[in-house]
Amino acid sequence: MTNILVYALHHEGAVNKNALGAISAAAKAAGELGGEAHALFVGEDVADDVAGSVGSYGATKVFRAKAPAGLAQPIVDALDAVLSQGDYGYVLFGGGLLGFEAGAAIAARRGGGIGVEITGIRVEGGELVAERPILGDTQISDITFRGLGVIASRLNAFEPVQSGSPVAVEDIDVTLSDASAKVEIVTRGEQRGADVNIEDAQVLVTGGRGLGSAENFSVAEDLASAFGGTAAVAATRAAVDAGWFPYAGQIGQTGKTVAPKLYLGLGVSGAIQHKVGMQSADNIVAINKDGNAPIFEFADLGVVGDLHAIAPALAEAIKAKKG
Repeated sequence: MTNILVYALHHEGAVNKNALGAISAAAKAAGELGGEAHALFVGEDVADDVAGSVGSYGATKVFRAKAPAGLAQPIVDALDAVLSQGDYGYVLFGGGLLGFEAGAAIAARRGGGIGVEITGIRVEGGELVAERPILGDTQISDITFRGLGVIASRLNAFEPVQSGSPVAVEDIDVTLSDASAKVEIVTRGEQRGADVNIEDAQVLVTGGRGLGSAENFSVAEDLASAFGGTAAVAATRAAVDAGWFPYAGQIGQTGKTVAPKLYLGLGVSGAIQHKVGMQSADNIVAINKDGNAPIFEFADLGVVGDLHAIAPALAEAIKAKKG
């Protein structure tokens, strides 16, 4: 039996969407390996109903370790304690820098290997294969492991799938290493733009360098507001590097990966580094005065023109249509 252990990221009583996706993916893969998917929560006050709820996404066993949340070292100590108790072949993180840091540390401690920026997993020949994009996301490489395999996925790599029911929570005792006491969280959240949530948006209006200034992001915000619902504003790296928009809203290779129903780019060139973060959008619309912009090569609808005239007109048309 080869089980998969998933670190369950949580905050303020809610389990992170990417963690739920990782649990769902682990449950499917573990079933094919003849094992089970288990989840681990680390925190001072994780409620029974919150932790047990991940059973609805495929976890058959849930562990809870009372230790500081959101820090890599306590997570590593807790993972090590659980791994010592069972037959585990793999550890899976649902994305984010914390997963990269804790994943590398637990791989080093257990003498295993790690794959990061993973976008898919599959079972082949009785072992787990991790799929990692390479060469600017134009190719996919396969990663297999000797010893413990640690997989840190990209954000939104796995979709949460409900497939079970809540399970009981098992508390475990963890002996924290000296390093665990060396760091404490003063404030938890994004360094910049904590209120920007682009991962759950169904409509994303994305501003690029073509917007021209931070103030002009109001054009994107007005258009997103016209859509209403879960519409949000995002940005390219060029716009973020210029200080026009918070990093939390950056799409691309060094930002977040998104998959909205509609992606609407305003003054976005469509560089490969940006494309890899949004190419899974169902529909891509681009407005850019540069008819040679690369984004027109993969957009479903391209409009060559002045975004400062077109976007406000589009916002008014949407408002009129909605009444």
